Amino acid sequence: MKVMIPISFLIAFLALNLIILLVFETPWTDNPIPVPRKDPEKCPLRSSGKTFTPLKGTKHLLVSAYMDQRVRGFDLRIIGIFRRDSIQALHCLFCCRDNVTTKATILPHSDNFGFPYVTTDVMCALPKGCSSKHVSLLTDQDNWRHSEQMWLPIRNLKTEERRRIKGLISRSASPPSLAATTMCSSSPRAWRCTGEPGDTVCDSFRAELRMDPLTMVSCRLLGINRVVVYNTSCGPELDQLLHSYSQEGFVEIVPWPIDEHLTPSYGWLHSASGGDVHYFGQQTSLNDCIYRSMERSRYVLLNDIDEIIMPYQQSGLVPLMDILQKQHPDAGVFMIENHIFPKKHFEPSGKFNRSQWNKVPGVNILEHIYREDPARNVYHLYKMIIQPRMVEQTSIHEVLKIFGTQVPVKVPPDVCRTIHTRDARREDLTLEQLKEDKRLWDFSEKLIPCVDKALRKAGLLDTKDGHKGG
Repeated sequence: MKVMIPISFLIAFLALNLIILLVFETPWTDNPIPVPRKDPEKCPLRSSGKTFTPLKGTKHLLVSAYMDQRVRGFDLRIIGIFRRDSIQALHCLFCCRDNVTTKATILPHSDNFGFPYVTTDVMCALPKGCSSKHVSLLTDQDNWRHSEQMWLPIRNLKTEERRRIKGLISRSASPPSLAATTMCSSSPRAWRCTGEPGDTVCDSFRAELRMDPLTMVSCRLLGINRVVVYNTSCGPELDQLLHSYSQEGFVEIVPWPIDEHLTPSYGWLHSASGGDVHYFGQQTSLNDCIYRSMERSRYVLLNDIDEIIMPYQQSGLVPLMDILQKQHPDAGVFMIENHIFPKKHFEPSGKFNRSQWNKVPGVNILEHIYREDPARNVYHLYKMIIQPRMVEQTSIHEVLKIFGTQVPVKVPPDVCRTIHTRDARREDLTLEQLKEDKRLWDFSEKLIPCVDKALRKAGLLDTKDGHKGG
């Protein structure tokens, strides 16, 4: 018997199923579930992952933010590059449950070398009860959009124990290990490319590639366990070498594309070279490196990648600093005199003229043993070894602000000096007037095999079978 189903029943049945499907597949809209308040860790909609963050409504660039409670009344230091003629009042914006602001204090560094842009610190106080992990700056605290604001992550967040000693400088607040030593390398000469877009040959790379593994290995043998490189970009060979060191955890590479935002200078003085900012922002990178290393390293070396701070009476930097610190227990800055080894003069026997390195562009620093004495009747340069927790601001060759009353210690050159192989600074000196200095040779037995290994790993040195090793 055929059962007839009224069409009206079918329509009602299908409609009921459609309603059921709709109920299960879409949320209720007339009684929405309340949206929970955002956790302070998640409130930044746009967190900057770049080295340079333009500050909206200004000509300034922000670089990094660090927890720094050494200055009474402040908790945070933002490092930036500011246009000197347009510095205005700013407000620190914190990512708490309710976005709150505090008034910013702006501290341009005293060294600007005549350039329009200068390294600048912005100091902020954390609002009471706020444990923000991000910060931003405002030109107008009453007129901003959350969706458009760019936030900086706060580095070096302190433990509660560190916060209890807020404002105090004590030896216990420093990392305890003497061996924790960082070298900050910011010289654009070592990392800058020149030429038209698409070129892969660096003028400086051509002169210094072979020097890089020599100096890097020397750093390790002397007791440095970390190198921070501010890389303005270069060719594939140098990138290979840096990547190889980075994989080992020895090198930290910080991208430094400052030429995307400003016209960097190739010289020291604005009057001579023009440009927006001194020497590719070298001063800013050194200050960033100090704060980047503050929680990890007892000592920080501020020198270029083609320079070796060499102890002459101790086997390495750790025993050197142990002695210097005992002699000067309150000192936080040690000045190391810079000495030039002109690359036009070669050691005559050819003892370290290694054929394996002939195809590797660069300077073999083992072949250059003749040293200039600085002209002491004029200003000459120093590089520095510092305790980062005792330094507030630095320039290239001297510290600008330091905690405490101890003056920087000038280390006698017979105790320690910088070995810097480059063009002669005193062109008037003859070979006979230079001093023979073979101190680097004391490390040659360990240095050469390690350099060979580094070059092979980076694919820059032929192996015994004639092929480049990886």
